[in-house]
Amino acid sequence: MRKFLAILVCKLGRAVGRLVGKGSSLPGKYALKICPDILRRVQLPAHIIAVTGSNGKTSTVEMIAAILRSGGKTVVYNEEGSNQIEGVTTTVLTNATLTGRVKADVLLIESDERYAAHSFRYFHPTEFVITNLYRDQLTRNGHPEWVYDAILPAIHPDTKLILNADDPLSSCFAQNHGKVKWFGLDKCAISTDAPTGVYHDGAYCPVCHAPMVYDYVHYNHIGAYRCTRCGHAKPATDYTVTAADLDQGRLTIDGAVTIQLAFRSIYNVYNILAAYAACREVGIAADTAAGVINNYILKNGRMQKFTLGAHKGMLLTSKHENSIAYDTNLRYVAASKEPCTVVVIVDAVSRKYFTSETSWLWDIDFDLLNTPQVERVILSGRYCNDLALRFSFTGIPREKILVQPDIAAAAQTLKEDGGEQVYVVTCFSDRDKLLAHVVKEA
Repeated sequence: MRKFLAILVCKLGRAVGRLVGKGSSLPGKYALKICPDILRRVQLPAHIIAVTGSNGKTSTVEMIAAILRSGGKTVVYNEEGSNQIEGVTTTVLTNATLTGRVKADVLLIESDERYAAHSFRYFHPTEFVITNLYRDQLTRNGHPEWVYDAILPAIHPDTKLILNADDPLSSCFAQNHGKVKWFGLDKCAISTDAPTGVYHDGAYCPVCHAPMVYDYVHYNHIGAYRCTRCGHAKPATDYTVTAADLDQGRLTIDGAVTIQLAFRSIYNVYNILAAYAACREVGIAADTAAGVINNYILKNGRMQKFTLGAHKGMLLTSKHENSIAYDTNLRYVAASKEPCTVVVIVDAVSRKYFTSETSWLWDIDFDLLNTPQVERVILSGRYCNDLALRFSFTGIPREKILVQPDIAAAAQTLKEDGGEQVYVVTCFSDRDKLLAHVVKEA
């Protein structure tokens, strides 16, 4: 009876939530109060694919869903990104019959890295993709090894792990686990000889803490690593980007599958490869997967084109207080060839922890913007003065930097100027404040 009532309440709550534009987590919260172990009592599909990690979860899940559907699979997933246990419960129960059977071939779950152990307490994924583990704002995630420890209890012995071979910490999940598939990049045009960024989280082995060395690096501490003591090293990959040219917007997977990139970002390369690997592991043909992700434009809005007056712009959305996410977007800007203005907006710190803690700004490599084509940098939002202090420690000429606290005023300044390319680097909640002043392009 509790099972039936929990499902009914969740369905009704979700229906009401859709009418008011909310309700992706709350219905699941009430269902769990009625029946705490409801996720053990439902009948789930044969394939349960989970995706977690610091960055790339939403984009990877979206691409997996698109590929699976193109391959003829019916897919249920948390499209709105509610990725803690309440949101997972809402997704499962909303798509279940009143008797508790989920009507799909695949249940696809984006899972918050900190709460994966809670979401998978009563069931386990058949395939588990872990994208990467990076440092984050101290008040939320702290050091990535803490996040590793939070994910570890969620891993079931029967689950097939699909791991990023290029991440020295994520790769540790393979220890004492029998079912592992690896994805990663060979050395290519985007690789460097040494780690980049303000800090180096790959300096020491996560297994024995001895110094690590790198044969090559793709970004920050992601690349071909090896420990000088215990032998922890990048494993051989099952799914491999064998060539990547971001200037031409092209990558090759396993020496045979060519993909054109709608967005020429190293993040996009890894997200595509993770999605490709997951779908191949559940039986989707290589040509089907490639056909979907060729020039794939994400619907979740991490990268959006817009028009602002005479300007053409690109909105680059970063995860809150996640320095590597910002670094990757700054590299995207630095790789551009045309003259541009860069707007950096920090108007909110986190969506949950109201600490105004901005130490993470010092982890971002803003010196990446110290290039000739970046003609001006506008700092905007509530924390523009914190940004200004951080920029004062870069090599960017002071005359290039303008501080404008009000986002609307910054947008108006750009509208009144010429027509050079504009890049806006911001985080999720700040994005909407800017989009109110621009014309979004399809």
